[in-house]
Amino acid sequence: MSDPAPEFSRLVPLARLGAEPFRQEIAAGEGERAALARRFGLVALDRLTAVVELRHETGGTILLIAAFAAEFAQECVVTLEPVAGGVEASFALRYGPPENEPESDDDDEPAFEPLSGEAIDIGEAVAQEFSLSLPPFPRAPGAAIEDDAPEAAGDGPFAPLGRRARRETE
Repeated sequence: MSDPAPEFSRLVPLARLGAEPFRQEIAAGEGERAALARRFGLVALDRLTAVVELRHETGGTILLIAAFAAEFAQECVVTLEPVAGGVEASFALRYGPPENEPESDDDDEPAFEPLSGEAIDIGEAVAQEFSLSLPPFPRAPGAAIEDDAPEAAGDGPFAPLGRRARRETE
């Protein structure tokens, strides 16, 4: 079974990369934005644009540096009303043969992506990074959860341990 095609695919053939950095501006079209909104559980995705640069590095790796901007709407986790949001972020990824993957995870280094095939999908890279930047629990301004039954002091799952600790210290 093959994976479904990415909603925002922008393939850059490796043969197109030369000694100079390759730079491209990309923008998701209306249909792509609708498909991405479904994929990421958004009410709407009004804009997704990016500037992406690819450059060869020594050792046979390729560095992707990108900056993206998006405008979207998510459901409020309390009221289920649409909450408008926006994000501007940048990221870097390093592509290379699987055998070039570094042994250690250095947080200061770009994440490593095994290179398979003869192209890099810069659109999918942007879409994945965008999904990671989405607020996990969006809330409309002023939205709050009302707690009708406040917990009495001393109740809760750790109350027996607290009582035992007080007895031992007395």
